[in-house]
Amino acid sequence: MKSKAFTMIELMIVVAIISFLAVIAVPQLFNYKARAYQAEVAMNLASLHTAQQAYYAQHGSYSSVLNGENGLGWKPAGYRGGGKEENFYYTYGFNVPGAQEGVHYFTGKLGTPKESLGATSAATDGFTAGAAANLFSNKKHDVWQIDQTRRIENVQKGVE
Repeated sequence: MKSKAFTMIELMIVVAIISFLAVIAVPQLFNYKARAYQAEVAMNLASLHTAQQAYYAQHGSYSSVLNGENGLGWKPAGYRGGGKEENFYYTYGFNVPGAQEGVHYFTGKLGTPKESLGATSAATDGFTAGAAANLFSNKKHDVWQIDQTRRIENVQKGVE
């Protein structure tokens, strides 16, 4: 009598094929997700650049104060105080002496510290602002910077 069930070997072959496909697909999924986060960076840094240019037109210098008294009036959309409750992933702003959350920098959902922003500053004749995130929970941060000429550069690649 012929059985209509799958044999154990047939099931093992199917599981092996699915496992092989998952091994190939999952890393690509993480890279696509990381590239979507990088689109956020381009948008927010371009917005920060526009705020800096408006500030420069009024005051004749650039500022490292993004939000608050005598600042640019810039913060990422939906900012709520920094950390896991945010709807943006990267930390944005300036790593200057005495920098304060919500004034000089804004911490995103991934909680990347301001020190990861690298050498950022603002002066009379120019500025360099940064964005940083640890997208894959490893030691390699993805760090971006923008300057007064609107040149956005990925200074440390955290995504392959």
